[in-house]
Amino acid sequence: MTATDFTARSIPPADQRRRINVLRGLFLAALPLVLTGHPLWSALPAAALHVTGTILIFVAILGRFWATLYIGGHKNDRLLQDGPYSICRHPLYLFSIIGIAGFGLALESLMLAGLFGLAGAVVLHGIAMREERFLRARFGAAHDAYRARVPMIRPRLAGFHSAAQVQVRPHLLWRNGRDALVFLSALPLAEAVDLAHRAGHLTLLGLW
Repeated sequence: MTATDFTARSIPPADQRRRINVLRGLFLAALPLVLTGHPLWSALPAAALHVTGTILIFVAILGRFWATLYIGGHKNDRLLQDGPYSICRHPLYLFSIIGIAGFGLALESLMLAGLFGLAGAVVLHGIAMREERFLRARFGAAHDAYRARVPMIRPRLAGFHSAAQVQVRPHLLWRNGRDALVFLSALPLAEAVDLAHRAGHLTLLGLW
C-alpha cells in the first residue's frame, strides 16, 4: 500500500446523503416564501421569468444526465477529466445550481432565484471542497494538475475536450439519473403555486 492509498483511506468521501438532506432542509425553510410571496411584475415580465426558469430546469436535467454518462460508476475511483469534467471539476453541482436558480425563476421571482441559487452554491461548494480533499489524497499530483487547469464549479468552455468513446452502464445511468429527474417535479410545483396564488387560496405578500 502506498502513502497516497493510506491517506485516501484516512479521508472518507463526502457524504452525499448529507448534501441532499441539507438542500431539502433549505427548501423547507424557504417554503413559506414560496407559498406566500407574490412577484410584483406585470404579466409579460412574469411570463418571461417563468419561461426562462423552465429552460434552466431543462438545462439542469440534460446537463446532469450528460455528466452522469461520463461518471458512470467511477465516482471517487477514477479522476474524470473528459466531457463536462473538462469544463469544471464538479459539473453535477454546476447543473444543480442552475436548476435550483431556475426553480426560483419558474416561480416568477428574481429574489427567490437569487436566494435559491446562492444557498445551493454555498452548500454544494462546501460538499465539493470535501470531495476535493478526498480526491487530492487519492490521486495526488494528477489531481493538482487537474485542479490547476480546470475550475471547480464555474465553467470554462474553452477547455472542453472529450474522448472518442464513453463507456455507459445503463443501470448506473438510471440510478444516478434519478437525481436529475427530481428537477422535473419543480415545474408542476411552480404551476401549482401560481394557480393557488391566482385563485386567492394563499395570503400573498408582495415581497419581490
